[in-house]
Amino acid sequence: MIIDDLSVLAEVTAMVDAYETALMANDVEALDGFFRDAPQTVRYGVAENLYGFEAIAAFRIGRSGGSPPRSRLRTEITTFGRDFAIANVEFLREGAKRPGRQSQTWVRTEIGWKIVSAHVSLLQEGVDQRLAP
Repeated sequence: MIIDDLSVLAEVTAMVDAYETALMANDVEALDGFFRDAPQTVRYGVAENLYGFEAIAAFRIGRSGGSPPRSRLRTEITTFGRDFAIANVEFLREGAKRPGRQSQTWVRTEIGWKIVSAHVSLLQEGVDQRLAP
């Protein structure tokens, strides 16, 4: 298996960048288009667990104002073969002191690259397990 084939990495990087653009513009139609339309698709958010494409799409429709404005601090993408990739983004919301994290699992389908699993979380103050006694 080839890891980080340059052409596949470029394809997925373009998708991750396009997702970020749609997220910041609150382009609900575009955001829905990035997710695989299937009951197995999962998105864990900061305050919600969404199982299946229908629940993810309903969340976006019911969310007023979209995602809070943010800046990407770091993006790490790894591709495995020609049809599977993981993207991890560290970001900072405007006015926040601690960063957030976003992970996405991308799969090449017959209609293009789609997210099949996503997770968004925010770092919490004082819970770094490395600092535990």
